[in-house]
Amino acid sequence: MRIGMPLNYSGGFKETVDDLATYEKAGLDIVYVPEAYSFDAVSQMGFIAAKTERLEIASGILQIYTRTPTLTAMTAAGMDFVSDGRFTLGIGASGPQVIEGFHGVPYHAPLGRTREIVDICRQVWRREKVEHSGKHYNIPLPAEQGTGLGKPLKLINHPVRERIPILIAAIGPKNVEMVAEIAEGWEPIFFLPERAGDVWDEPLAAGKAKRDSSLPPLDVVAQAPLAIGEGLEDLVDFVRPMVALYVGGMGAKGKNFYNNLARRYGYEAEAEEIQNLYLDGKKDEAAAAVPRDLLEKISLIGTESHVKERLAAMKEAGVTTLNVTPFAQDAAGRAKLIEQVKTLAQDV
Repeated sequence: MRIGMPLNYSGGFKETVDDLATYEKAGLDIVYVPEAYSFDAVSQMGFIAAKTERLEIASGILQIYTRTPTLTAMTAAGMDFVSDGRFTLGIGASGPQVIEGFHGVPYHAPLGRTREIVDICRQVWRREKVEHSGKHYNIPLPAEQGTGLGKPLKLINHPVRERIPILIAAIGPKNVEMVAEIAEGWEPIFFLPERAGDVWDEPLAAGKAKRDSSLPPLDVVAQAPLAIGEGLEDLVDFVRPMVALYVGGMGAKGKNFYNNLARRYGYEAEAEEIQNLYLDGKKDEAAAAVPRDLLEKISLIGTESHVKERLAAMKEAGVTTLNVTPFAQDAAGRAKLIEQVKTLAQDV
């Protein structure tokens, strides 16, 4: 398994980047740079490319509604250039609260848009004249929708690679099926290995049955908080607020993808309670209602033998890249955890 790490988008960016060389030496393979309603990810990824040599860099994620498909392709090609071929384009739909609330763009047809964006990106990277006639995007713009002066163009520069890996964040069955069909990588959230097969095996199999043979095996990227040692079990409680935010607050009733996922994992009553509390403004109570069993199973927290067991479960469930958040007080502690989990992952 590759070992990755997400950057924190709420602060401390430069300090974290200063430590990436240390994490590289400890065995970190890839760093994921998020883009929520925060600083943009692209400027930060360019900064990371200049500060590192081996480390792979991924957007985790760029939202599909906030850039035109061709700009997304140009950005990826530019990032792959400045990083000497170390870039992975991570994309996802985000949710209506961010897309409509922060960007003022309708949250519409995420599956159809994603499929078209992937097709357009790959045209751009192959330096073809971009021509796309789809339900959501038309390039060039038809005459009746503009001045009529648009014509097919191709990228001026020669990309480092004509096939930049595409990673798509997805948890819904139809979305996951599409990812397994067209993308190099898949990033679910709150990956619970014991239930992953029940929730996702069917859509993954349906997508892989249509997968182009030129694509590599699907890279499955699972996120997990990380702490290794005796007496650390209660550190899972630090994960409660984030799980409560997503399961309880990321969407209205019936419109929360993460709440639906918790239900599909078998936590129907708990998901209902968390959402009711969160939407009533009782965030602490919502966090307390997150089942400890769920927290433990989506985490890598505990003794070395326990973490090794969880790694084996993730490997058995198909995980090929671990995106870990090391719980340590300083860079040296985080580097040690990265080195430990890298060694354990090689042994399972």
